[in-house]
Amino acid sequence: MRDDELYDRLAEVFRTAGYEGASLAALAESTGLKRASLYHRFPDGKAEMAEAVLGRVQRLFDEVLEPMRTDPDARAGVVRSAERISEFYGGGLLSCVLDTLPLSGAPERVRLRAAAVADVWISAMADVARRGGRSEPEARAAAEDAFAWIEGGLVHGRLFGDGTPFQRALGRLPDLLLGPGVSDE
Repeated sequence: MRDDELYDRLAEVFRTAGYEGASLAALAESTGLKRASLYHRFPDGKAEMAEAVLGRVQRLFDEVLEPMRTDPDARAGVVRSAERISEFYGGGLLSCVLDTLPLSGAPERVRLRAAAVADVWISAMADVARRGGRSEPEARAAAEDAFAWIEGGLVHGRLFGDGTPFQRALGRLPDLLLGPGVSDE
């Protein structure tokens, strides 16, 4: 099994059960590997698995956020990244491993790794907000607010089975980051 496939299967368990709730039996079952094989691959156990999953999430976010980082038109890049974020989270109905994994019982190193992945996302949004003309403090605040809106929409989707607030947050993302009608063409 390829590493990315293995990490995706582990991520699904962490995404739904959180760190503490992700038993070794469930992790092994999701991958089709025996516990001994998981320990052979991840000698540091569940914490190492969680860190590998977060590494995979960061690589996926790099792809999702690429238009925001590279499109010469900041607004168009934000819109394209928002579409990718929506697809990544199943329209707002999938949990985010960044909020489920580091909760209840995760070692500090896992929480710190999750925070670092979240910071990559927030920093990419702050960078595009600066490209759109916001000052450094305004850009960072806008990015943090946007992140909170998106993550809040994911929590709502998980609780109520309704991705509408998540979709609204993504629809507002260009204005949240850049202000109304701002483009840097």
